[in-house]
Order: sequence, then structure tokens, then C-alpha cells
Amino acid sequence: MSNLSQRIATIGEKVLGDLEGINAARERALAESRQIVRLSANTIRAVHRHDFDEAAGLLSDARRMTEGLAELLTDYPQIYWAGYMRDAQKEFAEANITLAIIAGRELPSPSELGVEHSVYLNGLGEAAGEMRRYALDAMRRWDLDRAETILGVMDEIYGLLVTVDYPDAVTGGLRRTTDMVRGVLERTRGDLTVALQQRTLTEALGRVEAKLDAAGLGDVTDVRA
Repeated sequence: MSNLSQRIATIGEKVLGDLEGINAARERALAESRQIVRLSANTIRAVHRHDFDEAAGLLSDARRMTEGLAELLTDYPQIYWAGYMRDAQKEFAEANITLAIIAGRELPSPSELGVEHSVYLNGLGEAAGEMRRYALDAMRRWDLDRAETILGVMDEIYGLLVTVDYPDAVTGGLRRTTDMVRGVLERTRGDLTVALQQRTLTEALGRVEAKLDAAGLGDVTDVRA
């Protein structure tokens, strides 16, 4: 074998070995990123059931996978920065933020979750959508004070996101997320306003009924009609 042929064979062997490593890392990243998304979704479901211990356990599993992938992909930045990896990190951040807000725990920072700032902000925005769902559930229970508290948190999230004025290439498309948050915030504010008005009316009718009963005038069925 000539020196050139030997050189080609040596380079080819090295390149093929590197490509094999990249492919193996990619396959693992694809599989585990899907699992992280699944664990994060199940975490949010558990949070809405108020099963915070289960939610924390699911997030613990997701964190181990997230940290393991970050270590694995140190030598493969082209995979670490792939869209599916960022989506998995965003879902992981959203689940952690949702648990913290609803369970009344300390809000984790991007560094504590091991995610990029743009990923964290998008996860924060997505969590606002879960806050709307939680607020609506509180309204159905007539826990309007809790719904009002959650609305205040949504307002604070929007207040932060709307100040982030950088190109989408830097923020990962945060502008679309911010627009979504504005929409769910305004709809939730409208729903809560109606619920508060209904409570006020119900309380007023209750006071009228109590006064009529005290006066011996019976119920107020006809008055309400």
C-alpha cells in the first residue's frame, strides 16, 4: 500500500469513528429528549392534581436525564444546540416553574435548572398558560382570591417578558411566546372580572334575602326572577 493509500485509510477510519460517535450521541439525545418532554408533561398533570410529591419525583428523573445529556454532549455542540434538545429543556423549565409557583416554592433560576436564558424565558412564558388553567380551576371552586393571586403572577411574567427586546435569533422566538402570554393574561383577567361580579351579585342577593327573612317576608325567589 502506498503512503497516500495508507493516509486515506487512516483518515477514513478516524472520520468514520467520529461519525459513529456523533450518531450514537444523536440517537441517545433524541430518545432521552422525548422522555424529558414526557416526564415534564406528566409533572404538570401531577401539579394540577396537587400531587406535588409525585411531580417532584418526576422532575428528579427528568433532571438526571437533562444533566446526563449535557455531560454527554459536551463534545457534540451541534447536537446540544439542536431544536429538539432546546424544546426538551424548555419543557423541563416550564414544569419546574409551574411546580414552584403553584406549590408556593422558590422559583428556580436558569443556572439552577442548567438551561440557557432564552430557553428559561420561553419556559416561563409557557408556564403562564398553565397558570391560566390553574386559575380557571380555582374560579370553578369559587376560590377567587387564589385565582386573583395567580393572575398577579401571570401579570408579573408578562411584565418581564415584554421588556426583552432582542432579535428572535437571540431569544429563541420569545416574541411569539410573549404574544401568547398577553392573550392568556387578558382572557384570564376577563374571566376573573366576570367571576368577581357574580360573587358580588350573589353576596348582595344574600344580604337582601337575609333582611327579608328577618322581616318575616319569606324568600326572594320572586325578587330574583
